Amino acid sequence: MIAMQYSFTLPADYDMGLIRHRIASKGHLLDTFPNLVFKAYLYADRADRVTAGFENLYAPFYVWRNSDGMNAFLASAGFVGLTRSFGWPSVQTWSVWQALGSGDVANAVTATRETLAVEPFSDLSALRSAEIERAGRDLSRAGALAAVAAYDPTAWSVVRFRLWEDEGPEPAAGRRRYRVGHVSRPGVDGLERAPLALDRPGPE
Repeated sequence: MIAMQYSFTLPADYDMGLIRHRIASKGHLLDTFPNLVFKAYLYADRADRVTAGFENLYAPFYVWRNSDGMNAFLASAGFVGLTRSFGWPSVQTWSVWQALGSGDVANAVTATRETLAVEPFSDLSALRSAEIERAGRDLSRAGALAAVAAYDPTAWSVVRFRLWEDEGPEPAAGRRRYRVGHVSRPGVDGLERAPLALDRPGPE
């Protein structure tokens, strides 16, 4: 699996109602996109108490089943239209260690993304195990609707992505909070019994 995100920083006086309208009118277009596990349409409004910060952002987050789906999207007319509206983004990608979730992901109202640096000569096996355990704990005990643990061996970073049905944890150093406008989830149901299934863990 591959996690992917790009982010557009919008002017401070940008009407974020335009982003909400864009999501409402176009979000369903990826509801059946091949090889897409889910796409969370994320945005941050600097005037919103939940996502308050210094920037207005439009920053969708994707989990792809494989590179075929990602490549098809980046070569699609939809991505061309996005770049014509907002510019040419830098697309971040991470190799997924674990992706967990429930059938309720469509009910997410906020998301958090934490990025952590991987120190040189780290024990990657231990780090992977710890992040997989954390993802499962956040899903089963902390109330997350989805939990993704992934890493980038080029920049040596780890990303923790979570979807929440409430406001989720407060922003902190390295952690950003977003509003969720829509979740396209064409691959969730079909993955329920796969080893990396987006499904809640069973009883301990």
